[in-house]
Amino acid sequence: MILEIVILAMIAAFLGLRLYAVLGRRAEHEEESIPQRFDAGENAPAQTPAAAQSPQAAQPRPAELEGVMPAVERGIREIASADRNFEFTSFMEGAKGAYEMVLEAFWSGDKDTLRELCDEDVYAGFEGAIDAREADGHTLQNKLIRIEETRVHAATLDTAKFSKMARISVLFVADIAAVTRDNEGNVVAGSLDDAVESRDIWTFSRDVSSRDPNWILDETDQG
Repeated sequence: MILEIVILAMIAAFLGLRLYAVLGRRAEHEEESIPQRFDAGENAPAQTPAAAQSPQAAQPRPAELEGVMPAVERGIREIASADRNFEFTSFMEGAKGAYEMVLEAFWSGDKDTLRELCDEDVYAGFEGAIDAREADGHTLQNKLIRIEETRVHAATLDTAKFSKMARISVLFVADIAAVTRDNEGNVVAGSLDDAVESRDIWTFSRDVSSRDPNWILDETDQG
């Protein structure tokens, strides 16, 4: 009886090792099939012709795409097909970081950072608001408490003769504590003790046919 138990245990362990080996090789293959990059680069692995022809078969479905509208997922697939270095999960992480950076730059009046991260129209809007705030002698003491949700809202690839413009809109749901002070430091609006929910839809764009790897903020809206 004891001998039979030992033999069964050895068989189970052997099958477990075989299953682990198969799943491990599959996971490694899937991870290598998608470049883990937010920006385009020169060292990412190239796709095979079959992968280029069938991006849906080549790329596992990211968890962030669960529950999105088919049109949104189709846009993401088109962008990934046009730019072999695009990786959706890394893009979402980068978009979240950009959201925080742009907010902090606007609150502190850092125009140089805003100019680097935004297109001309969005930058002009931020610049005008900063100038008006400074003319009134006001400063912001805002604080991003937390980002509750980050979700892709829309995705498109516009193909022109000399460009392929990718645009991805992201919904950010965040808790923000906002305080406005006058030139003497007195609070004229808001409170750091009461966070307010903010729902913003920001659209990032990039010409995927360009060598410039940077995505820029080209539209802001309320969600």
